[in-house]
Amino acid sequence: MSEVDPKLLEVLVCPQTRTPLRYDRERQELISDRARLAYPVRDGVPIMLIDEARELGADE
Repeated sequence: MSEVDPKLLEVLVCPQTRTPLRYDRERQELISDRARLAYPVRDGVPIMLIDEARELGADE
């Protein structure tokens, strides 16, 4: 499992809302709480495409 560069995490924002993201290491996703979307991280590379994101469930 590859880690995302912490410096990259500092500058990445949600492409839909332009708000900061939080990193879920366990699920390998970047979470946009405002957009209720989770962007996948594959081999340490964040996939910042709205079409690739999954919608968060009510309990997330």
